[in-house]
Amino acid sequence: MTKTTLCEEEDRLVMYFEGRLDTPDADKVKKDMKELYDYHDKNIVLDLTDLKYICSAGLRLFLALLQEGRKNGCEVNVTGLSPYIRRVFDETGFTRLFKLD
Repeated sequence: MTKTTLCEEEDRLVMYFEGRLDTPDADKVKKDMKELYDYHDKNIVLDLTDLKYICSAGLRLFLALLQEGRKNGCEVNVTGLSPYIRRVFDETGFTRLFKLD
């Protein structure tokens, strides 16, 4: 199960992910992320420090947010990649799409 927490920190929004982002959790996480789509001109940070696993449905959620963020003038950054999650990002080309902190 994936737990998300959204916080406003200075001039950015940070969503923290915890657990495993499996296909069954993707719909819940998509609803949790909906609030991020409503922001304009604020940077968004996805903190994956406590994320243990991500499936292709989870990657699609991140990609959709990146595309919407660009339309809204937001930069979407990803931080806290474990070696496993970094490998997934490398293999899927996400390391070239997102700014990684």
